[in-house]
Amino acid sequence: MMPYPNLHTVILASASPRRRELLKTLNIDFLTQVAEIDETPQVDEAPKVFAERMAVEKAAAVDADPETTVIAADTIVVADNLILGKPADEAHAVEMLTSLSGKTHEVITAVCVKRGSKCRVISVSTEVVFRTLTQDEMHAYVASGCPMDKAGAYAIQGGAAHMVRAINGSYTNVVGLPLCELHEILLSF
Repeated sequence: MMPYPNLHTVILASASPRRRELLKTLNIDFLTQVAEIDETPQVDEAPKVFAERMAVEKAAAVDADPETTVIAADTIVVADNLILGKPADEAHAVEMLTSLSGKTHEVITAVCVKRGSKCRVISVSTEVVFRTLTQDEMHAYVASGCPMDKAGAYAIQGGAAHMVRAINGSYTNVVGLPLCELHEILLSF
């Protein structure tokens, strides 16, 4: 059992099955509630600022009593200072993978933990290095359907693991929830 004596009811403000799986590893009983918000970046909004704003807005969108702890997160992929969201279609997914091929990019996950008026927001950044990908393997990966609901059009824990040459930073951050940092926040609550 994890040492979170002050956690009573916990809500994960996410529809992500990956975040649910990661949060379960902390041995926390939680409910899920999808936070419906507008996820459009503002003009000239820096990627980290955008991710943190999304996490805060997701936490605020959850209807929770003052004793409930809400955990919200937003993960983005940043290449050449551009935010790569979820692909609109298969051609867009191939375009995103092409832009990542053979290069280093950044994955930022912002996490907001909120209970009543107490709110803590952090963001974690991980560098990910892709090997050079062939057109055939990108098209095959996109045809699998896996990248269609993923930021940057890939999932490191899924069919894209073979594309990643190296990571510098938190693996769980790349999956969608930086567990070390979240654990520290929960201990502080």
